[in-house]
Amino acid sequence: RAAPSPRMMENTVFMSFTFYSTILILKMYVIAIITGQVRLRKKAFANPEDALRNGGLQYHREDPDVERCRRAHRNDMENIFPFLFLGAIYSLLNPSPTVARIHFFIFCVGRIIHTIAYLLQLKAPTRSVAYSVAQLPCFSMALQILLATTPYW
Repeated sequence: RAAPSPRMMENTVFMSFTFYSTILILKMYVIAIITGQVRLRKKAFANPEDALRNGGLQYHREDPDVERCRRAHRNDMENIFPFLFLGAIYSLLNPSPTVARIHFFIFCVGRIIHTIAYLLQLKAPTRSVAYSVAQLPCFSMALQILLATTPYW
């Protein structure tokens, strides 16, 4: 097993990015588990073989609560995956560790609030505000990456 690169471990921005990224990935795993639990509780299975194993083909169906979980998970994939790219590249630009940490923290908290608002069906505009706030650091990082790389295009 290769030892971690000491240079990478010294990059406090990258280590902060790694921390918040791991929190977000774990959150996505939790949503997947919640989706499975809701499927079992509501007896709404996506595949006939699962329905047959759990009571019969009548349970091979969609359910609004399961679909809500799936939409929350899909929204995470649409937003967290780009963050992983942007944050990794941004970390290599030698930004201020404090400013970078603020970027990562805001995105992470925004995504957590977004998921809670989605799953608990909180009143509008809670989910929209959480989504919008989480996008701000992504736009900021993207802009900084573009500005840093413009001379090379």
